[in-house]
Amino acid sequence: MRSALRGAIGVAGFLLLWEAAGHAGFAPQNLFPPVSMVFARLGELLATEEFLREIIATVLAWLIALAVATGIAVPLGLLLGSYPAVRRATKVLVEFIRPVPPVALIPLLIVLIGNGPETKISLAVFGALWPILFNTIYALDELEPMYVETARSFGLGRAAIMTRVALPNALPFIFTGVRISASIALILVISVELRGGGTAGIGYWMLGVSQGIRQMDLVLAGTLVAGVIGLLSNYGLEWLQRRLFGWNEIAQEAR
Repeated sequence: MRSALRGAIGVAGFLLLWEAAGHAGFAPQNLFPPVSMVFARLGELLATEEFLREIIATVLAWLIALAVATGIAVPLGLLLGSYPAVRRATKVLVEFIRPVPPVALIPLLIVLIGNGPETKISLAVFGALWPILFNTIYALDELEPMYVETARSFGLGRAAIMTRVALPNALPFIFTGVRISASIALILVISVELRGGGTAGIGYWMLGVSQGIRQMDLVLAGTLVAGVIGLLSNYGLEWLQRRLFGWNEIAQEAR
């Protein structure tokens, strides 16, 4: 409760500074509108079907990308974490591909697969893959050997140990990777939309309204919506993680 109150005070202070700066005359209000003007335009936008459809397009692409990244990264992480030989054989390739900035691939993907939602989803999958993958591998590295030996003593094979011992133990770490990847995926989806890699979404809408210099209030309103989506997703995933894996926090405190 106390942390939430402090967070609310920080947000209120930021908004007050924004409002004061908007009226201080440092820049024309058409370039730097006060927050009251931005919220007024945001209220108007949320009442229009067109803008709501743009939000839905971005959120759907983000959810699909996050689900696909999780579906790829978790099995791949289990494989690389369970078989050291495979991990060593692919280490150079993984470390070569991982640092590639996803936004640098936007022109290539537009040429290869077009200007549809597939482009932003593919780039978001690529960027969101790595935190989940490495968190899965790290979780298997931290797996208590006694758990594995106990499972073997009961006659469980490698596949059963992976699904019934390793995966449940790794789930809290995997979920932390999903939380990190959720932010990355949202940033990439909107970034690709802003670069023209899509025909719908908040970023695509902002790209259109930014062509007029007197529409900065609309651009900032779209930015606020993107920030709120990211904030709500992080808090929602954090709450879900506590509900699902509260036992892991208790176990760590008991050590």
